[in-house]
Amino acid sequence: MLVILRDRFRARVQVSLARAGLTLPWWGALCATGVSLVFTVVALVQRDALLPPEPIALAGLIVIAPSLIWVTTAWIMPWVRMAALIAAASVLLLEPVLPDFAPLLLLVAATEAGSVLKTTTGIAIVTVTCEAVLIVAGVWGGLIGVPVYLVAILLGLSGGLMVRWYTRVLDAERGNRDASRDKALLAERQRIAREVHDVVGHSLSITLLHLTGARRALQQDRDVDEAIEALTEAEQVGRAAMADIRRTVGLLADTPSGSTPLPGVEDIATLVERTRAAGLAVRYTQEGDLGLVGASEGLGLYRIVQESLVNVVKHAPGATAEVRLNTGRSGAKLLVSNTLPTAVRRTSEDGSGLAGMAVRAAQLGAELSAGPQGKQWIVEVTVPGTRAVQA
Repeated sequence: MLVILRDRFRARVQVSLARAGLTLPWWGALCATGVSLVFTVVALVQRDALLPPEPIALAGLIVIAPSLIWVTTAWIMPWVRMAALIAAASVLLLEPVLPDFAPLLLLVAATEAGSVLKTTTGIAIVTVTCEAVLIVAGVWGGLIGVPVYLVAILLGLSGGLMVRWYTRVLDAERGNRDASRDKALLAERQRIAREVHDVVGHSLSITLLHLTGARRALQQDRDVDEAIEALTEAEQVGRAAMADIRRTVGLLADTPSGSTPLPGVEDIATLVERTRAAGLAVRYTQEGDLGLVGASEGLGLYRIVQESLVNVVKHAPGATAEVRLNTGRSGAKLLVSNTLPTAVRRTSEDGSGLAGMAVRAAQLGAELSAGPQGKQWIVEVTVPGTRAVQA
């Protein structure tokens, strides 16, 4: 029960602070209210035999009423509390005592002004008013220790300004952290979208090649065995693509979706072989130690080869292709080339594949060039090292 009441009270205080445009912690505002109430009670007890009951009751009501309104309705303007503290101190200082706790209400008002008021004019008005009340109480009321109280008010104001500066820095830090988190989430979503795009694009292209082969085997050659073989290959490509998509989309989950790793540089040979089996005339040449290529670099090179072969199937049907990979301690160099057809097939997706490859190369810190050279279209990627790797 106590925990529920505490949580409700905390939520009410936070709502009040939010409506006032303040970013202070709830316990800070509660402590300030508690301190002002304690100072008020002590000051009232000090004057129990000196002042009539009416001024004492008035001073207590002036301080307690804003706090009650703040707690019960979750709304009150900050300057109302400060004005109440100054008014209560003015009433109590009609009859100063020694030592006197009434000026400490002015200290609380100045501290709150520095921490919650958003304009220098408001801070100045509150501070000057507090100082004026003390000076008047010292000159006409006989308050002792006015200089000490004046300095205390300035110190309280400085403390409030420090709290205000700290909350501003904290808000800025939270804003930067939220912006960095949103940027990281966006980058992760874009990365996963590229992964899914590459997987789906490649698998569909290879599957369509197998389906085309099966259709021609049935229509032209009446070869059922060849058609069944092509359909079986298409089924295997589809299943492998579904597993790859599950692993990629599993990155969005809180827990891993499986233990199968994402493809790497050593899987490029299998990728080329699968593409060749689907009907694309492609040759693969590899030199160097594949173990020197990191996991992220290997995945990036694999996806670039995958996208390049998809582009060959999509835009240059009937072309021949070649994939050359050279790896070493000084870096890696990938070259994918294909013959250019007499008429290049255009689709509504032209350009998206090259953009995806450019992003992957940028993530690896690699250099990428793609375009026609003579009678061939060449995609060249160089993962930097101390010196370029010659392919």
